[in-house]
Amino acid sequence: MKTPALFLSILTAAALAVPAFAADDGIIGLQWGRNSKDFDGMPSGPQPLSNLNRLPNGTANDRQLIGDYRNPILTPYAAAIVKQKGEQAKAGGFPNSQDQCRPIAPPFTFAIQFDFQILQNRDGNLTIIYHDNDQVRHVRMNGTHPAKLVPTTMGDSVGHWDGDVLVVDTVGVKVNPDFTTVDRFGTPQSEGMHVVERYRLLDNGNTLEIVARVEDPGAFTTPWSAVQRYKRVKRPALAEDICAENNSNYLNEDVRPIPTAAKPDF
Repeated sequence: MKTPALFLSILTAAALAVPAFAADDGIIGLQWGRNSKDFDGMPSGPQPLSNLNRLPNGTANDRQLIGDYRNPILTPYAAAIVKQKGEQAKAGGFPNSQDQCRPIAPPFTFAIQFDFQILQNRDGNLTIIYHDNDQVRHVRMNGTHPAKLVPTTMGDSVGHWDGDVLVVDTVGVKVNPDFTTVDRFGTPQSEGMHVVERYRLLDNGNTLEIVARVEDPGAFTTPWSAVQRYKRVKRPALAEDICAENNSNYLNEDVRPIPTAAKPDF
């Protein structure tokens, strides 16, 4: 597809998705961004993994991701994998869905995506567009998960408003053991992963807080929660970002081949 045609199709999709805003959905249509990765822990309770590798000034070494495999939220199975990934990080790195240009599902979404936008479709459902790597999620509002759920790469998400808080419930994320991780430290997950996100505005509407509760008996000994806070940002709407063509291998991530098509789609 030529670039002008692609640009026109993106604008058309955006026009179909933008509705009149309701009083309780102030997060809709705005662009939210941050300039840091990984989860922030909650004030109390079980905490997400942190990087054991530290720079001389005490901050985490972002160029070598060695997860804390001793964190008590990990099952022995998950702890062994995180420890193994740490050894791979020391030797040069290991792949994940983000650096291999694959779909990024929650909860990894909140550890890696810098900015996003939520649009409401004419049927009332939501589309979440992540500007990094052109990722898209669909949220059925006031719906329920199918009784016979077939796992998919982005999972099945349903949402509702709890007062002025948007609640999104996701299950059924299809797991690829080579790439699917909870965080940048290689923490594994199973197809029993259950994530509940709560979006609320702070700071007179200039900050969007997302608290994600993560539950997966296949990887964790207990449910745990993490928080991310985004600021209102201004950037070209729906900017095109082709992951595979722009992969720069800054951190030696290309230890696995990037997906390629055997023949063009058009």
